[in-house]
Parts: sequence; structure tokens; C-alpha cells
Amino acid sequence: MSDENYFSESYISGTVKHVIFRKEENGYTVLKVKVKKAVPDCENSSVTVVGHFPVIESEERYTFSGVFKEHPRFGKQYQVQSYQKEIPTEREALVGYLASDRFPGIGQKTAEKMVDTFGNQVISHVLDNPESLGEIKGLNEKKRNDIYNAMLENQGMEKAMTTLTRYGFGMDLAVKIFHTYREQTLEVIQDRPYQLVWDIEGIGFYKADRLGRNIGISFNDPERVKAGILYVLYEKTMQEGHVYIPRFQLMEEANVLLSVEQELISKDALEESLLELMEDDKLVQEEDRVYMASLYFAEMGFSTKVKKLLKAKSEEDPFPESEFLKAIGKTEESFGIEYAEQQKIAIKKAIHSPLMILTGGPGTGKTTVIRAIVEIFLHLHGYSSDPSTYSKEEPFPILLAAPTGRAAKRMKESTGLYASTIHKLLGFTGEEDMESSDYKEEGRLQGKLLIIDEVSMLDMWLANQLFRAIPDDMQVVLVGDEDQLPSVGPGQLLGDMLQTPSIPVVALSVVYRQAEGSSIIELAHSIKRGALPGNIQQPQTDRRFFPCKKHQVQDVIAKVCEGAMNKGYTALDIQVLAPMYKGEAGVNALNERLQKLFNPLNDKKKRVQFGDVTYQKDDVILQLTNNTEEGVFNGDRGEVETIFEAKETIDKQMQIVLNFDSKEVIYTRQDLNQIMLAYCSSIHKAQGSEFPIVIVPMLMSYRRMLRRNLLYTAITRAKDYLIICGETEALQFAIENELKDIRYTRLKEKLSEDDDTAAINES
Repeated sequence: MSDENYFSESYISGTVKHVIFRKEENGYTVLKVKVKKAVPDCENSSVTVVGHFPVIESEERYTFSGVFKEHPRFGKQYQVQSYQKEIPTEREALVGYLASDRFPGIGQKTAEKMVDTFGNQVISHVLDNPESLGEIKGLNEKKRNDIYNAMLENQGMEKAMTTLTRYGFGMDLAVKIFHTYREQTLEVIQDRPYQLVWDIEGIGFYKADRLGRNIGISFNDPERVKAGILYVLYEKTMQEGHVYIPRFQLMEEANVLLSVEQELISKDALEESLLELMEDDKLVQEEDRVYMASLYFAEMGFSTKVKKLLKAKSEEDPFPESEFLKAIGKTEESFGIEYAEQQKIAIKKAIHSPLMILTGGPGTGKTTVIRAIVEIFLHLHGYSSDPSTYSKEEPFPILLAAPTGRAAKRMKESTGLYASTIHKLLGFTGEEDMESSDYKEEGRLQGKLLIIDEVSMLDMWLANQLFRAIPDDMQVVLVGDEDQLPSVGPGQLLGDMLQTPSIPVVALSVVYRQAEGSSIIELAHSIKRGALPGNIQQPQTDRRFFPCKKHQVQDVIAKVCEGAMNKGYTALDIQVLAPMYKGEAGVNALNERLQKLFNPLNDKKKRVQFGDVTYQKDDVILQLTNNTEEGVFNGDRGEVETIFEAKETIDKQMQIVLNFDSKEVIYTRQDLNQIMLAYCSSIHKAQGSEFPIVIVPMLMSYRRMLRRNLLYTAITRAKDYLIICGETEALQFAIENELKDIRYTRLKEKLSEDDDTAAINES
């Protein structure tokens, strides 16, 4: 494709006269261009050009392809979709260009030889065929390398950008690629295009494959086949939660992904690529199971550490029965409570065990037991219960943590002690590679007792990093509800551990909050047993069911929210939870509708557009990633406090101030990929949280997502009031569908293996 054809639909060719604004982080630039040629015609005029450019030079001539758009404040602008720096084509001008200071090592005579040998496309020719410089007499190897590198530095970036945009990459993504590889960009996209899948967020196998095929990589090229195998395995772990994939399944799915029309990848090619990936330590095969290397070592490391903790030596009875009963009595008196027999068993097991699991559904007293464990542990060991009496050298002996910020906050409120997220506890900054098996040192945590809540949310990677940091003499109590959804990431940690006989478990089964009149708890336990209560459609003091069809759901939810607002509830008090993102009753559509109700767009309020979403002051938002540096985490809910336009800030960047539970965090526009509107959320995102009012739509159109554990997780998020709206048949379908998604994991078996068996298998 010639440049003329490439820029034929709409283009501007001219000289950059002034850079008005530039943001180095993503290359977003506003410039003034003196136009020489253009389609549509705007010759000899000055045009404001906006776009993402890795490098832009004043007084240089460029050709920009894009469209004119009218900005509401700044008027007519040319928005660039692709661009290319212009190189002189006339012989004399081109010789002068090559002989300039831009290209050290090329003098006047060498420049003339090069132009005469390769013509007016000399730079493109040399960049595509560096070995051709051998045709120019008088150039030794060092000079040839110097010339090629100078050309790569001066023109390779534009060539790389042009290549990327021609093959369907947007300018912002092309800039991201360039900022990752810099002067190696051209080399990577020409020689290793599949590397983009792993290095650049937002590029999957299909985009990289389109680039690879366009630059001539064959369908059975070993690098393409290896990338396809890795991609299938990675997607299976991240999308379906598997820790490994059966070998035959991996090969079958890789074959489907990699085959082109009637051309099938041969079995030999797949086998050879799989072997190379294992030799490169990217994959591990254990019998007929294939792991990503990081997950294999995470599973192995976690199981080894658990067995090590369980073997920790302790006295038969560290504390006499009389002393334990005395501590129980003192704690009961202090809290004004009388512990049931089941709860006393759980407390005693926690005090005496190096590692134990406390499980139970809502209302069974898990929080009550946690408080008692903390108090009695401190009393029996003679520790002060006042955290202020401790120092950095001798820290408080009990650590409390949970996978999400909301869960940690609930833990803190219920115990009165400091609780953090696991990421913060481990000192993660958010920049580490969570798939690495050893980036945190072993045994770094300080303390005597660690209590982790909401363990069902722990994936294999994070669990391994947490247990690596636990000293061998620290006691561990894991708390969770086995009937909730498993982790979003790979593994089913709590389920596997509960099936391991060597791990002490106390399952609380007596429901206490039900006796206090909570019909939400009654409903949860009924669902847990696989039954839909006969009174589901009868109004209760803390829950209601509104029958409606899919096309009515938005109106019903809006009406319920409006009624709650009239009673004094705010958008932060109300959480709508939907099983799916797409469709008229999905998370995205419901967020759009509820934003109009809770915070309708108002010209008096500042706003910012990001993708298809408009954020405005007072909007409720959800954090989607861990931002440890700012102290906000995946699942945290907050509000848009205010928005400052670029002209109002010192560094001339738009700033969005978000408020998370009175913690203000400043984001720039490019950080908005970390948040979404949160009037409605997915059920997975609400794990570990509680809300005063929860609204759950249930429709048969959600059929492929409906599971008992999904419904159970949704309704147990309601603290005070639960609204279910939709179709009773959808409720019934979800309750009857107790099948849990099968996750391939070997944790249960590895936890049950003795060390000799494990050593044999590993060898």
C-alpha cells in the first residue's frame, strides 16, 4: 500500500509550527500545523491537530490522516488516526537530509551513493533490508551498523507507528506499544509480533495474529504456535479459574485457535512447540496436566507451606482446660455474651491449632467467634489488648486481613482492631508481577496469630504469596463461607482445603440471626439447602419480591430506588447486583438508567467522557484494580468528589478527585480505566461486601450464569433489606442448579500427599 493511497481519504500535510500541549505519559499532543496540502481542501491555513504521538518535532513536515471534529470549547480540530513524517523525495534534498546531523556517519558522498543505489525510498529500503548497506563501497561493519541504528532512531518510530495503524491498531494503542519497546518497536512488531500479547495490556492473540499474518508470518510458524498454546492456557486460567488444563484439551483448543480456514496445525508442530515452551520454563507438565509455570509453583509452594505449618510442634495442652475456661468466662462477661457449645469448640480449636478453618453461612456467628479468638489468644498469652502499647520493633501480635478493602473494613468494624487487605499486609505496591513465584521473601510477616477472612475469594497466586510470608511459628485461622462463589482468579482454595482431612475445620451451623427475625438469613439457608421458600412472594419485614419480565426490570428497579431515596437512603446505601454485563437487564444498561435517576447529567456539574461512559461529580463508582500506592483496592466503592479541567491544574492535566470512605484519591483521565459506574455491579465484584439495601434482578435471560452459589452470594450481601425482582422460574432454576463450574486443580491431592510421595512425583 503506498503512502498516497493510505492517506487518500482525508489527510493534512504540513509543517508543525507549535506544540500547544503534550502529555509525555501517553503521547497525547495538541499542535498547530501550517497546511501545505489537504483533503478536504484547507491549504495555506493553520489547523489544530490532536492525537497520540510518541515523538513530534517542530518545523518538521508530517502527513496526518484523520477527521475534522468540532470541540465544544476549542472549536474545529483535526483528530489524527495515523501519521507519518515526510522525507524529501527530490534527489538533492534527500542527499542533504541524509548528510545532515540526524545521521552521524553519513557524509555527502556516502549519501549520494545511497540515493543513487536505492532511490528516493532509501530509508525504507535500508530499514527493511539492513544487509543491503553492504552494497555501498567504503562502509565497514561498524559504519553500516551506525547508519542503520541512526535511521531506526529517526525514522523507525514513524515506520512502526504507520505499520501498526495500517494493521488496525489505534493511535493510543500504537503509542503504548512504542513506549514499551522504544527503539526496538520495529524489531518486535516485525520479528516477534506475538510478544505483544504478553507485554501490552489490551492486545489479545487475535490482534497480534492479525499483525503477524499481515507481515508475512506463516500459519504454522513455531512462534505463532507457541503463542497460541500459551494464550489458550492463560485464558482458561483467567476466564474459567483453572490451575492447569488436561493436555489433550489444551492441544485440541490450541488447534482450533491456530487453524486457518482448511489449513490445520499438525500434531507434530503442536507437540514440538509445547516441548519448547517447557524447555523455556514457561509451562510445566505433570503427568497429563499442563500448567503455566507460575501456577504450578504457586500450587506446589502453597501446599508445601500448609503441610509445614500443620507439622509445627506444640505442647499437647499449651493451656490447661481450667485456664481456657476461665478465659472464655472472662470474655463472655466482657462482651455480655454466652458462647454456644459449637462456638466454644471453634475458639478452642483455633487457640490450639497451628492452622484451622472456620466456616459457616450468614448469621452463624463467624464474626462473634473471631472476636473471641482474638480476645482469648491475647489473654492466654499475656499480651496487652491495647495496640498503642506496642512498637515497630515489637508489633501487635495479631494480624487481621481480607482479600478486599470492603471485607477488611467490615473485619475492622466487627473486631475493633486494625485490619488490612492482603496486598497491603504483604507490602505490594501494585507494580509487582503477581504471577511471579518468589518476589516476596519468605517468613516476612511479624506476629503470632494471623486471621484471614473471606478466604473463598483467595486465588492460587495470592494465596501462595501470603503463605510464603507466614513464619513457621505463626498460627493461622482461615475464615470463609464454602457456599459462596469461588475466587475470580485461578483455583478453588477454600473448597480444596475443606476436603483435606489433615486440616482442622469447624463448620458453624446454628443460625443465630434468624432467631432475631432476619428473613434474609432464612432465605439464604433455604437456598443453601436447595429449596425456594413458599413465602417468597409474601412481603417480609426485611425483604420483598416483585414479579416482572425482562423489559420491565429497569422500571421496577428505578421505582424501588426512588422509594428508598424518598426514605433518606443514598446511592451509596443501595447496591443493584446483576449476573451479566450485557443486555437491557445487564450491569451496563442498569448503570446507565440508574445514573439518570441518582445523578442526572447537569450542565452545572463538571463531567468527563471516557469511552461510552460519562462521569460526573457525585457519581458512585467502583474500583476495578488494586491501587496499593493510593490505598484503594479492587471492589472499593466511592464517589466522584470533583473534576478539575486541565487549565485549572498546575501540570495542565484533567484531574478527577474520587472519594473512597473519606480518602481522596486523584486520578487523571487515563486512570479512568481503573473504575466503572457502581449503581449496579456484578455479583462477583460484590464479594466481601455488605450494603444496607441490595436489589437483585433474576431473569431466565441470565440462564447461562444462574447457579445456586451465585444467587446465594448475591442475597447474602444485603445487610438490612433485600429486593428480588424478576421471574420466579429464574429463582427456581438458579436454586436447583447446584452444579459448580469445574475447576482443574490438584491442590487437594497435593495437600494430602506425604513428603515422600510428593518428592517422587516431582522427580
